[in-house]
This record gives sequence, structure tokens and C-alpha cells, in this order.
Amino acid sequence: MAHAHATDTAQHDDHHDQAPTGIKRWIFATNHKDIGTMYLVFSLIMFFVGGSMAMVIRAELFKPGLQLVDPGFFNEMTTMHALVMIFGAVMPAFVGLANWMVPMQIGAPDMALPRMNNMSFWILPFAFTLLLSTLFVPGGSPAGGWTMYPPLILQTGNAFPMLIFAIHMMGASSIMGAINVIVTIMNLRAPGMTLLKMPLFCWSWLITAYLLIAVMPVLAGAVTMLLTDHFFNTSFFNAAGGGDPVMFEHIFWFFGHPEVYIMILPAFGIISEILPTFSRKPLFGATSMIYAIASIAFLSFIVWAHHMFVDGMPEAAQIFFMMSTMLIAVPTGVKVFNWTATMWRGSLSFEPPMLFAISFLFLFSIGGFSGVMLAIVPADFQYNQTYFVVAHFHYVLVPGAIFAIMGAVYYWLPKWTGHMYSMGLAKTHFWLSTIFVNVLFFPQHFLGLAGMPRRVPDYAVQFSDWNMVSSIGGFGFGLSQILFVIVIIQCIRGGKKATAKVWDGATPTGLEWTLPSPPPFHSFTTAPEVN
Repeated sequence: MAHAHATDTAQHDDHHDQAPTGIKRWIFATNHKDIGTMYLVFSLIMFFVGGSMAMVIRAELFKPGLQLVDPGFFNEMTTMHALVMIFGAVMPAFVGLANWMVPMQIGAPDMALPRMNNMSFWILPFAFTLLLSTLFVPGGSPAGGWTMYPPLILQTGNAFPMLIFAIHMMGASSIMGAINVIVTIMNLRAPGMTLLKMPLFCWSWLITAYLLIAVMPVLAGAVTMLLTDHFFNTSFFNAAGGGDPVMFEHIFWFFGHPEVYIMILPAFGIISEILPTFSRKPLFGATSMIYAIASIAFLSFIVWAHHMFVDGMPEAAQIFFMMSTMLIAVPTGVKVFNWTATMWRGSLSFEPPMLFAISFLFLFSIGGFSGVMLAIVPADFQYNQTYFVVAHFHYVLVPGAIFAIMGAVYYWLPKWTGHMYSMGLAKTHFWLSTIFVNVLFFPQHFLGLAGMPRRVPDYAVQFSDWNMVSSIGGFGFGLSQILFVIVIIQCIRGGKKATAKVWDGATPTGLEWTLPSPPPFHSFTTAPEVN
């Protein structure tokens, strides 16, 4: 009997040791690398889904007049494009990068809560199936903009409860991912790795995770109140019943403004990893970078009403929100200065990750400058709800968040796959993306300043030239992304083996990558001491 029991136990152990293969490997994945890969693949698919919606928008706007789609469907496309890109492309990509890199960077064996990690991923395909299936229900998709303002969003018929449930699922997934990151970083760091010794990418994610936990429940509350207004005759936002539709804007933007930092802080972490590597110098002022990220995160909670300057708020409130918004420019400026100082007198080389990082630095700054313009109350009265705002946030999110994600993929892909990718194809992808992203979004500043409103399928004839240029840029940018997929697939299938120090040979002279002290200053008789 004892022998039989021992055999059973041995068989059980053998079974336990065999990792599931095939489809089961992915469905039951608890390995942080597998889950990170699933997040990144999902995000890439959603990037193309959301991008195809943007192509519908730009095709319609190619000429004045109504060409392809009716105005209702056009508004559905703008709403769905935003929701898919924010919750389906950008956020899951950052969570995928966190899954892959955070345990490795802090010396942890895996994420702290692997089964919850699996669940937080598998919620997403169901959430987006639900969201995208609203396109096929009677009455069509939600068409109230991604901000879901009442009363517009309440007129969407059968799609409305599906939208709300999908958003609840995305929020649950984000909160679970954030809890996992915090617990992992707090509890599983290798001995000797103090918080201030952590890489910047881990720091940016730790702060982002706290933001997520703070604001996702606020969004959940806001959409639940919309739901009860629609189905249970409450009057949170219904003016006829004593409610206030502007209150929804306050609640939504209290979530929405930290949310835009959730989409950019991990990008700051990525850029802080790439620039030192290809400058062959340590990051300039690493501790001040951490404080800058924390300051941006804190300030993001007290600026929400700058989205609402035209809603009729007291002058004192307008001044407060204007000043607090402009204050965010200070820590952001610190970061841009430190990144530039990191490259200063470095031994630079321009591999694809570095190209994306430098492009991020230039183009994200344009988005930052237009943000400061939008923060000024009297100016905002002119820019509000025009294409200037569209240009502003796309400069932050496309050459900002998405370029950082692409830079991260090019930076870590050799580590993930063990293979090098085609440098030529990757650089072609970079140059096409950078040229077309500017052709696409820069003219939108001119359109906005000339007074073209957002979210309109038809427009006055004087806007036609720049809209045509913008649409050509849009199609160019969209098609360039096919190269990105080709590079990734080629790399996964094989290629030159990556070395242990993968970016070694990147130096112009082929030197070993160490962290050198700066070159001597020739204007001195002796080189200054370097710490």
C-alpha cells in the first residue's frame, strides 16, 4: 500500500514537472515571459484594428463632403478608435513590457501573483470581443466620443450596456496588472537591490501602477452611474431629474487626466533605459528622474478641469487649474534636460532603439509645448474642440507612447528571442514612421488654429488642402507599420544569433560596452575628476 502511494506521488510530481505544451501552454500560462508575449501580441493586433478605424476616418476626411460613410458611423469610428487604441493597444503593450522586464530587472523569479497575471490577460480578449461586437448590434456602436459624455452616449441603444461592461472588464484587468507589479517590486527584489538602485523602467511602472489603482475605480463609478441613469431612472447626470451632466465630466476627467500619464510614464522609463545604452554613459541625474516621475504623477491628480475650461467654471478655479497644469512642465522639463545631458559627449550610435528614443525626445516635446498652449485659459477658449487638440494629444501618444513601445521592442527583442533582426528593415520602418507621423499630425495644428472642429465628417472647403495632406500621412504611417510586423516575425523565426552583450558591436569603434567616464576636457590642462 505504501509502495502504491509512493508511486502515485512520483507520478503526480512527474505530471507537475511537465509544462503544458501547445495551446494549453498559453491558456494556462503562469510564466511572466509567456504572459508578457501574449499581452504584446494582443496589443499589436489591437494596434492594427484601431489603426484601420483611423484609416476610415482619414479616408472620409480626404475631401470635403460625405464620401464613404454616414455621419453616425463616422462618430462610431472616432469613439471606437480611441477606446481600442488606449485600452487595447497602448496600455496592454506597457503591461506586456512590464511582465517581461520587471522580474528580470529586479532579479525576481517571476511576477509575484502568476495566476492573477494569467487572469488579468485573459479578461482582455473577452472585453474587446464585447466592445468590437457593438459594431454589429442594431443601432450601431456607441457614438458619444471616447469620453462617453451624457446625454450623447445614452442614445446608443443596445450597444450601451455592452460598452459599459467591456470598460468594467478592461478596468479590472488593469487593476490586477497594477497590483501584481506593486507586489512584485515591493516583495521580490533581489538582496541588495534597494528601491533607488532599481532601473528607471521599474520605477516608472511602480508609480504608474499606483496611478492605475487610484483612478480605474473612478472610471468604474462614473460608467456605473451612467448605467443606472439609463436603466434604473436615477438622475446623476440627467438635468431633468435634478442631476448635472457637467458632474460626469468632472468624474471622468479625474480619471482621464491621470490616465494620459498612465500611458506616458512607462514610456519615460523605456527612454531612460535606451538613451544611456547607446550613449555609453550612465543616465544623467537618475534620482532626480525618479522624483520627476513621482511629481508628474502627483500633479496629474490636480489638473483634471483643464479639459473643461469652456464649461463655465469660476475664475479662481480656472486660474488654479491653469497654474497647476503649467507646473507639470517643470518635472517634464527636468526629464527632457536629463535625457539630453545623458547624450551630451556620449559615444553615440544610432541603432533602431536609439533612433526611436531620439525621435521621441523631439516629437514628444512638440506635444508638450502645445499642451502648455492649451493650458492657458483664454487661448484654450479658441483651441478647445478643434483639431489643435487632436494634434496635441496625438503628438504625445503616437511619437510619445507608441514610439517608446516600438523602441522598447527593438531594444529587447534580441534578448527575448535570442536572434538579431534586420537593422536595414528596422531603420526603414523608423524613417517611414517618423516622416509620415509628422505629415499626418503636424498639419492638424494649422487646421485647429484656423478653426476646424473635431469629430466632424464634413468640413468647410478652406480646410481641404491640409486635410488631404494629413490623410496621405495617415495612410503612409499605417502602411509603414506592416514593416514592423515583418521585422518581428523574421526575428522570431531566426536570424543571426544575439550575443550575451547584445548592443556591444553597436559602438562605432567596436569597443566593449562599459560605462565610461566622459572624455577629457581639452580646454583643461588636466582632465577633471569624475565620480
